[in-house]
Parts: sequence; C-alpha cells; structure tokens
Amino acid sequence: MNRAHASDAVRRLDIAQPAKGQPSRRVILAALLGNGAIAVTKALAAFVTGSSAMWSEAVHSVVDTGNQFLLLHGLRRAAVPATPRHPFGHGLELYFWAFMVAILIFGLGAGVSLYQGIEKIRAPHPIQHAWASYAVLVAAAIFEGSVWLLALQTFRRQTRQAPLLQAVQASKDPTVFTVLFEDTAALLGILVALAGVTASVWSGNPVYDGVASLVIGLILAATALLLANECRSLLVGEAVRPEVVADVRRLVLAQAEVRGINELLTMHFAPREVLLNISLSFVPSLSAAAIQEAVNRMEGEIKREHPEIRRVFIEAQSARGG
Repeated sequence: MNRAHASDAVRRLDIAQPAKGQPSRRVILAALLGNGAIAVTKALAAFVTGSSAMWSEAVHSVVDTGNQFLLLHGLRRAAVPATPRHPFGHGLELYFWAFMVAILIFGLGAGVSLYQGIEKIRAPHPIQHAWASYAVLVAAAIFEGSVWLLALQTFRRQTRQAPLLQAVQASKDPTVFTVLFEDTAALLGILVALAGVTASVWSGNPVYDGVASLVIGLILAATALLLANECRSLLVGEAVRPEVVADVRRLVLAQAEVRGINELLTMHFAPREVLLNISLSFVPSLSAAAIQEAVNRMEGEIKREHPEIRRVFIEAQSARGG
C-alpha cells in the first residue's frame, strides 16, 4: 500500500463563522430581558410576604438571568476566528459556557432553594400579603410560558420534529435547549410555589411554604444534572447525526475513483461546524493528478450537501501491486 499525504491529495475547507442574529441568540435575549425583570419583582414579593418559596423563585430568576449572559458570552467567544494556538477555532467554548450554566443552576439555584426550605421548616413563620405572591407568580407564569413556547418552536425547527428527548440528546446547539430546560424548570417552580403559598395560607401552616422551596431546589438540581450531562457529551466530542454519515458515505462511494472507505470520522466543534476526516482506498491505477481531482470534487459535493461540514481532510490510499 502506498500512502499519499501530500497537499495535492489533502485539502482543507475554510471555516465560516455562525451568522449573527441567529434564532438561538433571539431566544436568549428574550429570556434575559424577562428574567431580569421577573427576578426584581419576585424579590420584592418575597420581601413583602416572607415566603421562602418566593425567595427560591427570586434566586432562580437571578441565576437564570446570569445564565443568559454566560450563553451570550459563549456565542461571542465561539465566533472568534481560528488562531495558530487554536487552529480549529473556538466553537467548543459554547459548550464550556453551557456547562458553566449547569454548575450555576446546581450550586446557586438548587443550593439556595434547599437552604431556604430547610430554614423555613426549622423556623416557620406565616406568609404576609399573599396576594403579592399570587400576582407576581401569575405574571411570571405568563412570561415564562411565552419564552418556553418560543424556545420550543425554535428547538423543534432545528431538530426536524424528532421526539423531544431524542431531539435533546441529538442536538448540537446547547443554547436553545438550555433555555428550554431553564424555562421548563421555571414553570414547574412557579406551580410548586403557587401550591406552597396556597397551602400555607389556607391551612395556616407555613411549613408547606418551606416544603415548596425544597421541591423547587430538587427541580433545579435535576435540571442542572440533565443539562450538565448533555454538555459533557458535547465537550467530549460528538459525531454528526447517523443520517449525515450515511449520506457522506453515499456521496464518496458514488465516485468512480474510490474503491472503498477505510475510516470515516466526524466531530462537532460547534453547532454548525463539523470536522470530517476520511481515509479512502482509490483504484490502484490512478495517477496523483486523478486522485487530486477526485478529492477536490468530493469535497465540493460534501460541502454543498452538508454546509455544516466546514473542514474536510481526505487521506488517499492506493494499492500498487498487492
């Protein structure tokens, strides 16, 4: 076997950066503006009522607001062009900052909520002016529901209507499913807070308020663990969807010059930036010029069919007499 690694047999496609104003950015900005306003109103309601569930919800919204800033920072860092020190670009930073979001949800959101709940159960005190909690929670539910629908619609467009859990596992864009996870937890937290405040007021037992805070903390902890697991997989390096791999194989094997595929490797460096590395066996009688022409043609076809594949490396192998 003869190997050809020369520049005439291997060519790299340039990376194009993600377009500005992408849907995920709009979802994050919508969540940021709303969560910031809701965090202030929840904190005021918590101060007026003394509800631990409301304090947990206020902390939850503050954490969510900070998380949106981290995701926007991740998008900005991911768009930094490649450098000699980072020749594959900075797309993986998006996955890192999404992982940091999971840590904040767990450490601050869940931690503070659990602490508030334990303290309220240990030293219960009645809720004052419960109407303030109801007003803020209903307004928060309307907003969170609106952002949740926006995030869900954007996510479903990106994932081609696959089953939701399967779509989350297959998604390579953590920004949208992070907002979707956060808002799902926010809606559940609002329902739990409403239930806790109502039970405390109607029964006269403020312990229910503390229990609601504990449940909110557990919801946030579960959300953080799910999000961390998805980001961990992306940071380690995920391949493209199986149907994309199958189509690339089809395109390559359709070339008359190709005898077979020895190895086909892919990896996401960002939601829309994929590295493709292929080792091919060519027909033994081909010249170097014919191999180069076939490689150039394949790269062009692959990029046209799958624009997310930004870098293509082809290792050419040809048999010469055994």
